[in-house]
Amino acid sequence: MPDLSGRVALVTGGGRGIGRSIAVELADAGMQVAVTGRTAEQVEEVARAVDGLALVGDVSQRSDVTRWVEETERELGPVGLLVANAGIGVREEAAWEVDVDEWWRVFETNVLGVHLCCRAVIPGMLERGDGRIVITGSGASYLPGATATAYTSSKAAACRYGETLANALAGRIPVFVISPGLVRTAMTEGRFPDEAPWTPPELAPRLVLELASGRFDALSGRYLHAEHDPPDELEARSDRILAEDLNAIRLRREPT
Repeated sequence: MPDLSGRVALVTGGGRGIGRSIAVELADAGMQVAVTGRTAEQVEEVARAVDGLALVGDVSQRSDVTRWVEETERELGPVGLLVANAGIGVREEAAWEVDVDEWWRVFETNVLGVHLCCRAVIPGMLERGDGRIVITGSGASYLPGATATAYTSSKAAACRYGETLANALAGRIPVFVISPGLVRTAMTEGRFPDEAPWTPPELAPRLVLELASGRFDALSGRYLHAEHDPPDELEARSDRILAEDLNAIRLRREPT
């Protein structure tokens, strides 16, 4: 396990599920961790478990995000790692029947929330010449056959956002988009059958930890899957990924 003692991480959506597991993994590696979420009881429980900082609020509200970063830097120190993990979905049988505000709320959380958090930490990272950003994406952004529109479209937007942000920050701040895989959480439970290809829950936290260590900075802008890109194998494939432009969403056209 990398030793990240003394570094500070801000994990959004850290009150439960994947975010909670990431916060625990980072704390075990020595990081000081601030966790955010809308439910005070959940966020405070995780903060106690990692001896970190609890920050309650809404990731889609600029004032909350600004306050989170200010409190983190005041209480723990400069944010060296942002894990933009907060995300929601909506039960959607037919897109045209879903309440418009409920549908748009998914984008406010999954896309605007990512942007607000990145926007809040990047200036300090640039000034210090140090920092990394990990955005939680999803296979829903590219896998065929989906019929629900809000979650899939928002995650595709977040994935493209991460890649283009990495381009803008090239050589200064590495940015990664990861897929945790299909993990049993409150969000997925009951939506998929027991025989679905569930991903072991410990894989996403391990991947985030390796990204936080700087081991894979050369892959900034790439989409990495917790199960399909295990760190040791990923290291062996890094040169090929870059040379062949892999691990990215691309349009394939019929040759003319």
